[in-house]
Amino acid sequence: MTKIKGASILITGGGSGIGAGTAEYLVDQGAKVTICGRRRDKIQQVANSIGSDCHASHGDICSEEDRIRIVTESVTHGGGLDALVNNAGNMYRVPLESIEEGALIDVFHSNVIAPMMMSRLCLPYLAKSKGSIVFLGSIHNRRSFPGVSPYAATKAAIESVTRSLSAELGVKDIRVNCVAPGAVFTEINQRAGESTDEEALSRLREIVKLNALTRIGEAKEIAHAISYFIEAPWTTGAILDVDGGLGLGLTRA
Repeated sequence: MTKIKGASILITGGGSGIGAGTAEYLVDQGAKVTICGRRRDKIQQVANSIGSDCHASHGDICSEEDRIRIVTESVTHGGGLDALVNNAGNMYRVPLESIEEGALIDVFHSNVIAPMMMSRLCLPYLAKSKGSIVFLGSIHNRRSFPGVSPYAATKAAIESVTRSLSAELGVKDIRVNCVAPGAVFTEINQRAGESTDEEALSRLREIVKLNALTRIGEAKEIAHAISYFIEAPWTTGAILDVDGGLGLGLTRA
């Protein structure tokens, strides 16, 4: 059974938002965490703010060479590997008539293919530690919004991957689960060049009107769910919505 205290954990996409918040949360619980990301200054800034138990590894998970180096650095930093949190991803928000094939391939590469290949690289270490893989899904698979079919499709794929790998890797004592966040303020839309901070927050405030709990979520609340999956010894193949009730389809009279 994995315990957060003393665990070695790799978080992809750790330079902001849920990744950075989860790194801080897990280090506070006693873990040794490695975060990775493409923006060298950003991930180093996050690691410096958290402390020496958080190591920053600069790289792109869509690159095999970078993936190998990131995993190696994580194992070195933590003395092994107990959990992989596949958090990194990109947004492609566009109506169907404007979809470009190259951009669609790119978002599947970053959101589905790269996390699967990262998981493959981590297998020997996770088998040794009887560890876990946590994927990040999305509430977009519970509530339908126009113009996000590319992103929603990648997250639907991730839920399917979670279930398939949990069935496959159980014999190795590796648990595979997925957290599906709702309206949490992150930089994913802004990094995709689709909105400013103000526009993104305005959109979230409109979405929050559909929540049972009428507020925007916080990264630490997603981190709490991730930490549960890392520790839970008899939970695998689970999809946990952490969305303030957005997926309920609530109707207010």
